[in-house]
Amino acid sequence: MKILVCPLNWGLGHATRCVPIIRGLMAEGHELILVADGFPLQFLKQEFPSLRFISLPSYSIRYSKSNSQVAAMIRSFPFLVGGIIREHRWLKKLLKTEHFDRVISDNRFGMWNKNTHSIYITHQLMVKMPDKLKCLESLVHLIHKGFINRYNECWIPDREENDGLSGDLAHKYKLPLNSKFIGAISRFQTLKDIVPDTSFELVAVISGIEPQRSLFEKELIEKFRNVRQHTLIVSGQPMEKKKEIHIGNVTLVSHLSSVELGSVFLGAKHIISRSGYSTIMDLDVLNCLHKAEFIPTPGQTEQEYLKLFHS
Repeated sequence: MKILVCPLNWGLGHATRCVPIIRGLMAEGHELILVADGFPLQFLKQEFPSLRFISLPSYSIRYSKSNSQVAAMIRSFPFLVGGIIREHRWLKKLLKTEHFDRVISDNRFGMWNKNTHSIYITHQLMVKMPDKLKCLESLVHLIHKGFINRYNECWIPDREENDGLSGDLAHKYKLPLNSKFIGAISRFQTLKDIVPDTSFELVAVISGIEPQRSLFEKELIEKFRNVRQHTLIVSGQPMEKKKEIHIGNVTLVSHLSSVELGSVFLGAKHIISRSGYSTIMDLDVLNCLHKAEFIPTPGQTEQEYLKLFHS
């Protein structure tokens, strides 16, 4: 089959968790074309240099510097809706000129088409709302369910038993009829015999939307630059040439390959990261969840919930 894979650019997590799906489809002999933008596009190009890529912007979202993202999300809402409409029209236009047997969308709401078998990937079937907007949680869930029902299938990257790794996000409400659990997925699950790298006692991984990504990076540099233990901070910024600088006892690197990152995770005594769901799946696959200290993006309710769920 000829398959289009389209992860959302909301940090790197949506792209990284598509890696085992892409590898599996390639092993079955299917033709894969990847649609992405920004750092996810650069990451996937490094992971799959032989594949064809199409650059398509995701939604224009920018977080606030404060501890609440409510105002930022309200400001971004028109851009989010506009982005969904644009990508839906883009896909419709593409399918008029090129045939695809499957379209796989990781959290891109508009990447479905009634004439092509469309698959939606999400772990967040319910959306955790801020305390002041809790009354809207059921309504937002129904709206999201409406998008999910546009697709032929909804794949949930989690275990079905015992609330899995996502807790309420995928287990609280009755699932849409087109949904199924596919198990936790991680770019590390197909890598064999990763050798632990014990060069760093502490490994911190930066991810997410600006300006919170940069603020988190600066906070960690200031906190650990004069601490005796050797600290590695991975900026989560894939680029053609890896950048590395040293600030006191901190080594700051732009990005690492999957093998390199898995190696330092295994060798570290302590890991700091945002409580993004893809990171949680990665650490679970590597049996490193017990080493992790999760610091959620301020005001991002999903990450705040996941931190508490895994505490």
